[in-house]
Amino acid sequence: MTDASGDGAIEAGGDALAPHFFGASPRDKIAFIVGVGISLAHIYMNVLATLPTLLQNAIHFAGFAFLCALTIPAFGAKSAERGAGLLFNLGLGLVVAGASVGIMLREDAVYAAGVRLATIDWVLATITIVAAIELTRRTTGWLIPILIILSLTYIGWWGAHIGGIFRFGGLSWETIVFRSIFGDEGMFGLIARISSTYVFMFILFGAFLLRSGAGQFIIDLARAVAGRFTGGPGLVAVFASGLTGTISGSAVANTASTGVITIPLMKRAGFPARFAAAVEASASTGGQLMPPIMGAGAFVMASYTQIPYTTIVAVSVLPAVLYFATVAFFVRIEAKRNAIGVTDSDGPTVGALMRQGGLSFILPIGILIGCLIAGFTPTYAAGVSILAVIAASWLTPNRMGPMAVLEALALGAKNMIMTAVLLCAVGLIVNVIATAGIGNTFSLMIADWAGGSLLIAIVLIAIASLVLGMGLPVTASYVVLATLSAPALYAMIAEGRVIEAIAAGTVSEEAKAILMLVAPDKIDLIGQVMSIADATIIVAAIPPDMAGVVRDSLLSAETLTFALLSAHLIIFWLSQDSNVTPPVCLCSFTAAAIARTPPMATGFTSWKVAKGLYIVPLLFAFSPLIGAPIGQSLLICALALVGLYAFTAGFQGYMEKPLTWTQRILAFIAAAMCLWPSFLAIEIAGVALTAIIFAWSLLNARRKAFEPDVM
Repeated sequence: MTDASGDGAIEAGGDALAPHFFGASPRDKIAFIVGVGISLAHIYMNVLATLPTLLQNAIHFAGFAFLCALTIPAFGAKSAERGAGLLFNLGLGLVVAGASVGIMLREDAVYAAGVRLATIDWVLATITIVAAIELTRRTTGWLIPILIILSLTYIGWWGAHIGGIFRFGGLSWETIVFRSIFGDEGMFGLIARISSTYVFMFILFGAFLLRSGAGQFIIDLARAVAGRFTGGPGLVAVFASGLTGTISGSAVANTASTGVITIPLMKRAGFPARFAAAVEASASTGGQLMPPIMGAGAFVMASYTQIPYTTIVAVSVLPAVLYFATVAFFVRIEAKRNAIGVTDSDGPTVGALMRQGGLSFILPIGILIGCLIAGFTPTYAAGVSILAVIAASWLTPNRMGPMAVLEALALGAKNMIMTAVLLCAVGLIVNVIATAGIGNTFSLMIADWAGGSLLIAIVLIAIASLVLGMGLPVTASYVVLATLSAPALYAMIAEGRVIEAIAAGTVSEEAKAILMLVAPDKIDLIGQVMSIADATIIVAAIPPDMAGVVRDSLLSAETLTFALLSAHLIIFWLSQDSNVTPPVCLCSFTAAAIARTPPMATGFTSWKVAKGLYIVPLLFAFSPLIGAPIGQSLLICALALVGLYAFTAGFQGYMEKPLTWTQRILAFIAAAMCLWPSFLAIEIAGVALTAIIFAWSLLNARRKAFEPDVM
């Protein structure tokens, strides 16, 4: 089953990962053979050969369009598996695949004709675009197709008939079609390139890992490591989902694969069913934040920002730890509330697991990380790591023979169908945004509505991400939001760094001259240490058209890079909230189905448990958690851990025993002192206050334990 999140489902389960070829239906046999062929073609294109970008992306879309037409019926009809239905979908897939490759092979002829489309070009391009809309409807529902149609007609027709800042004069349909197909932001442009290279190779790597038995190993390893602590089964869910996130970019797939084991474990241990489902959904959402893969969004981010993928992964480790720690804090407090102790003391040991098959997981992951650190491209690193999976499996009882390799190849292609179709189709929307300049307009609107407040801007983006997430998969939501709002967020974060630099007196001569012109009344302060308030007044006086010049002259390239990365990481994290936030929260609904709890109520509980999704992005914006020296980053992380525990305790009203309202208010104050950037003395005082509240609660718990029962 394809993951509804659109981020490349990774299914678990030994030999059931792909249907046995000889016992499969005709449709599944064709899909199996084509899937193997597509995977091999992508390995060849990404590791062994260099094809023109547009042609590779067209081949990528053609293959997955064929698989999509074949395996995902138009309206879910069972008859599509055989007879006329099978022939229709088979024919549709062949026509779409032929049209998408054919139009790209016509590229030279189009340019030779003076960028004019011949009749055959119109036919091929129309089939390709209409097919992208229809296949996206099959895989993700109606929202994205409607957005594509509205986008294309906006720049071709109705945009010229509206007033205000979004009025657009309109383009000829020939220009629209040409840019949609051959443009750098079109169907076969930047985003399709990400899909055909990084994303596919890592989805394929994950498929090989799971086919080698890594899925069960992850569950067993989580039990071995976390099962012996208070609330162990809940911690197993957190740990297992984090590990699964290293091989799967899909939160829904994480929920489905690990939840069938962890949710029953938690329920048997005594956790309420709804809480168990919420923990699994929240922890699985964190799988998309967990390096080294982090879902398709990490690759999109690397291409958008031109920041190395390895840098993004490296700075994402500590934030991911903070998120999973937050979920673990909820688990521990709920375990204390329900008197759940150690329930898995007889689980497997780490040593035994390593002897039984751990190398099939640990060795390939280590090789992948090593290749990335050594400077190899992510696609090459993924290719080498796939070979490492096969080789490592022969050191374990789960040896991968030829049939297992073919099944992994077919599985990787099947798990990529939705993501490939989606990312190519979303290029049509991104092309319109770039053509019409909507991104800059929207960014200016955010800056205007926020009134210069970075916090309000983040809240606005969080609301937008939630609304988009009701109909868009996480990756698509991030792509659209990053295109629209990242420039404004980056400018506001960089402005904060500029204020800090001016307040510290670290002003270059060029910037000093500009600042003296725009703030002559502060001329005596410029270049000297001053208050943040005075620096803010100076920055507010800088004309918008000069802000970039001042920013570039005051801040180092490294500081600007991490300001840009902070903006994208904030959007990336906030894009995940639709997985666990009602009214549409696919992870929560999937977990609710396993736990047999009310879906919407489970969604609200998941929203509560996943609070780290909203708190950690504030650290990106207001603290040097990323980009600072490692010692400073570790200190911020340690203080944040204490603050997150205090926040969770205050939110739940429980530590070792129930907290009074006074204690809860103090816990929130302590959390703010630890989390909000301030003087180190205040942050340490926040840690001390948290310790006092904990000791207070522990003392109450012990006093309660020694009180005689009253009959």
